[in-house]
Amino acid sequence: MNLELIPKIKHTQSNNFFLLAGPCAIEGEDMAMLIAEKIVAITNRLEIPFIFKGSFKKANRSRIDSFTGIGDVKALEILKKVSDKFDVPTVTDIHEVSDAAMAAKYVDVLQIPAFLVRQTDLVVAAAKTGKVVNLKKGQFMSPESMQHAVKKVQDSGNNQVTITDRGTMFGYQDMIVDYRGIPTMQQFAPTILDITHSLQQPNQSSGVTGGRPDMIGTLARAGVAVGVDGLFLETHFDPANAKSDGANMLDIHFLEKLLTDLVAIRKTVNTL
Repeated sequence: MNLELIPKIKHTQSNNFFLLAGPCAIEGEDMAMLIAEKIVAITNRLEIPFIFKGSFKKANRSRIDSFTGIGDVKALEILKKVSDKFDVPTVTDIHEVSDAAMAAKYVDVLQIPAFLVRQTDLVVAAAKTGKVVNLKKGQFMSPESMQHAVKKVQDSGNNQVTITDRGTMFGYQDMIVDYRGIPTMQQFAPTILDITHSLQQPNQSSGVTGGRPDMIGTLARAGVAVGVDGLFLETHFDPANAKSDGANMLDIHFLEKLLTDLVAIRKTVNTL
């Protein structure tokens, strides 16, 4: 992907991976600004091109009483404020065809959730906005099958498309990342590894998804070593009290050390 076509993305000569990071959901303006400020400071120092991530609403919830958002337009306006204040691009996921045009007014990248990546009307609607489209690989799909989702975007007149691997179902309550899939999908589009969602433990009896945040570093290091184009992770100042996906988010206090290690790995890989 030509990163020059993503507005506001910072370019470096470091040949680093790029990073999509932020909270799972936009819980409010103050939290979004604090998280963005912290990540921007780290990524600027490490010369990592950065895209701020935040869901303006959460449509895929296990229980009806789960947090879904603070209001669509209110959350999208916060994403726009983050972009304007820190001069960084933003990404959010969309769930319905009508979301595409609405969200495109506020963000730079539209993300198709893994459960919805086979929904042709949704993928085409995102593509026709002219925004970059990030396709999450379905947990039920092979890496090879993602070429068809990519082609839907391209056939809609939009060549700005990425793929994000977020693990494959391995039994009822676990995910696994097959690192062979990264070079496979890179044949179709730049490929991102979603570290935190790959560590989800869905289908818990409580109706609240679990996770393995202790394995974030392991998956991230392996992805960078394999040569993934970008990394995706969700982070929060207080994951235990986050309103969505706290069980698999990275405590932001550990982010700088992790990214510093990953940059060192990328530099080593680039010399091979």
